Amino acid sequence: MIDQVRSWIDDAQRVVELTGAGISTDSGIPDFRGPQGVWTKNPHAEKMSNIHYYLADPEVRKASWQNRLSSPAWSARPNAGHLALFSLEKRNKLHALITQNIDELHQLAGNSPAKVIEVHGTMRRFMCWGCGMRGPMQLLLERVRAGEPDPHCRDCGGILKSDTISFGQQLVPEVIDRAMQVAGEADFFLAVGTSLQVYPIAGAVEIARAAGAKIVIVNAEPTPFDDVADAVLPGSISEVLAKIVSSSRESASRSLQ
Repeated sequence: MIDQVRSWIDDAQRVVELTGAGISTDSGIPDFRGPQGVWTKNPHAEKMSNIHYYLADPEVRKASWQNRLSSPAWSARPNAGHLALFSLEKRNKLHALITQNIDELHQLAGNSPAKVIEVHGTMRRFMCWGCGMRGPMQLLLERVRAGEPDPHCRDCGGILKSDTISFGQQLVPEVIDRAMQVAGEADFFLAVGTSLQVYPIAGAVEIARAAGAKIVIVNAEPTPFDDVADAVLPGSISEVLAKIVSSSRESASRSLQ
């Protein structure tokens, strides 16, 4: 099946990638719902991801700032999976990369920001809930390190948070519209490290399939779309991606050496 998937990629002109938390676990960033997930091990952590608790409770915000300060994402580096996906952009195959992740490891791996659609925003920037001001997250983390447990906006006094979509917070319609549009333009759709259980973004698979794209899922756990995918490749995401993104011609050349 690996060889078959390679040949589909070789023939593709508009590859669309959809990534979830599973691709970043090899970089040391835990997922949320897996056996070692953040919410599995610490149910209280889910409160910090809920906009209603966050806005209403200063203690939740204080805990959130300490959590941001110690996040493993700051020292994380792109792994072989991120680099494998970037290689498709280098081969001029990549039409777009839709990600549910907020760590920007795709951009750090080399993907053009113009190709990346961040449906849940980015942890590397902050935003003010009051006036909408945005800026680099490190500026606020410096304030937290200096002793502000719950920094507020210096312009309007509003509550500050990461520039990400929390539970209970509305997704950005223009971002979702763009994600669905590129899914409908794909001739090869690759879903990586995502449970495909969260809508509306899981609907991108249905849109790509309806448009005639080959659907390939690379994930450690089963997903609701496994039965309709053209190929399902379980196992180590980094290892599987490294195998399928090298062209079938490169693979044949290596086997002859």
